[in-house]
Amino acid sequence: MVEVSVLPGPERRRKWSAEEKRRIVEESDAPGVRVAEVARRHGLHPNQLCLWRRQAREGGLSGSPVIPRFAAVTVAAEAGGATAIEIVLRNGRMLRLHLSLAEIARLADTLESTGR
Repeated sequence: MVEVSVLPGPERRRKWSAEEKRRIVEESDAPGVRVAEVARRHGLHPNQLCLWRRQAREGGLSGSPVIPRFAAVTVAAEAGGATAIEIVLRNGRMLRLHLSLAEIARLADTLESTGR
């Protein structure tokens, strides 16, 4: 026989404080962490955590401030006047660009103007 509990009254939803949401989102942003695992640990549906992550990126997570994220960048001069920039992404992969200083300046200007 299966036992079922019926709760009278309105639907019960869990209330998450802005600080709890920010802490869970930060936990899910760590390198090598899977969103689904973090959601399961906290009793969330992964879609709910993905929504909080998007809201945090856009600065709309219960009034949370947009926290700038910085990536480690190495600039090394190469033969022929080119410069190599290596950017280590959060997932551990490396993005390597071989550009002249003028191209780097144009790239930086473009990224600055698009707000990314």
